[in-house]
Amino acid sequence: MPSDRDLVAYYREATDGQVLQEGINELGATASWLAVANSYSVNNQPMIPFFIYYSMFGFQRVGDMMWLAGDQLARGFMIGGTSGRTTLNGEGLQHEDGHSHIQAGVIPNCVTYDPSFAFEVAVIIQDGIQRMYGEKQEDVFYYITTLNEVTEQPAMPEGAEEGIRKGLYKFETVKGKGKGHVQLLGSGAIMRHVREAAQILANDYGVTSDVFSAPSFNELAREGNDATRWNLLHPTAEQRVPYVAQVLADLPTVASTDYVKGYADQIRAFVPTKHYHVLGTDGFGRSDSRANLREHFEVDERYIVVAALSQLAKEGTVTNQVVADAIAKFGLNVDRINPLYA
Repeated sequence: MPSDRDLVAYYREATDGQVLQEGINELGATASWLAVANSYSVNNQPMIPFFIYYSMFGFQRVGDMMWLAGDQLARGFMIGGTSGRTTLNGEGLQHEDGHSHIQAGVIPNCVTYDPSFAFEVAVIIQDGIQRMYGEKQEDVFYYITTLNEVTEQPAMPEGAEEGIRKGLYKFETVKGKGKGHVQLLGSGAIMRHVREAAQILANDYGVTSDVFSAPSFNELAREGNDATRWNLLHPTAEQRVPYVAQVLADLPTVASTDYVKGYADQIRAFVPTKHYHVLGTDGFGRSDSRANLREHFEVDERYIVVAALSQLAKEGTVTNQVVADAIAKFGLNVDRINPLYA
């Protein structure tokens, strides 16, 4: 009997499934997954493959195979574990992924998510199974990045399912007692720091924060670009409003993720405010603690607070001195080299 039998997720082997342990063989493992992902068409036997691996060793190592999966109309799930530039601490340049969502996003039928909470993963997988194996039988496959650090798992906000699937929903509002109202967006490993930043803004600066979880900036960008294209080609029809513009308000907005800035910057054209600032992990990974890595890449709660105050200063709600004082309070080294070039 497994030693972890008393746990909810104890180790067990099912007799109605199969586990392949490919070892350190990314190409062979991807080939095995692809064979199962095409079983519905090649063998008339639908199967639901899950390929679980270090996220850095997927699209970067076998990107051409992923393109092939799209070309062959594969169906299944790619689970990029230990994802993000800062979550797999101590592993350095080779293991720290901050760009796989950019690589996955260029494959038209690859649906990608960077969830923050377990309930988001559940909704996404349920939706994927329905889309790939339900009545409509869509020719898509899913890339989902998952984490390897302990974090709080709150209850799902009521009615959040649609927003999870589309890539953005309001998770909570943290009210401040002063002036100023911002929107904070986050995903994956950095969502916990977004929530911490909201508390600091409320307690220390009186600023109210609407905290949004953004499980997929890729899906948001695709939907927004599709609406833009439709509007261009139908000038006399009622114009479509991108989902991002429907959900967000005209308030200063900051997005912070464990991926390069280009990931969250994709939705800039659809954010209904001119004050939108993106934090990200541009640059090579390195071996250090999570706290030090997030300070290095300038994505932790302190940088989120400073970015939010900076956007408030641009609209005149606070002064630039408030921003400067916050930088001094948090001890940020303003003369350090850009992490991109460090």
